[in-house]
Amino acid sequence: MKNTYGFRRIVLMPYRAAIAAVTAALKEEGFGVLTEIDVQATLKTKIGVDFKPYTILGVCNPNLAYQGLQAEPELGLLLPCNVIVYDNGDDTITVSIVDPLQMLLGIVNNPALQPVAAEADKRLRRVLEHLVRQMPA
Repeated sequence: MKNTYGFRRIVLMPYRAAIAAVTAALKEEGFGVLTEIDVQATLKTKIGVDFKPYTILGVCNPNLAYQGLQAEPELGLLLPCNVIVYDNGDDTITVSIVDPLQMLLGIVNNPALQPVAAEADKRLRRVLEHLVRQMPA
């Protein structure tokens, strides 16, 4: 299944290690994790269903957020950027990151956001490159 609103990598590392690696790579690119939602635990607690290990990280680069909010005050409706990490059940983990170009330019029709979206896109794509380099050979 291909989506047009994010980009992803399949990694060969344990689930918790993947979350730690993503968090570290995000930090290297100037993003902090504002929220961490354990979807598996939430679904079990709220509706009693079993679901695979699945985490949503709400991430933000303060400088880029500030620039974006100056250009478009309502941009806060789309923040923070989401990163998902989930277990595929076959010893692989998927890491998916929202595409900031699609999110900022596809939804918000404000050309002033182009440089912010382009910079966020570049940094978030590098996060996935960091993960690929960390995988065992």
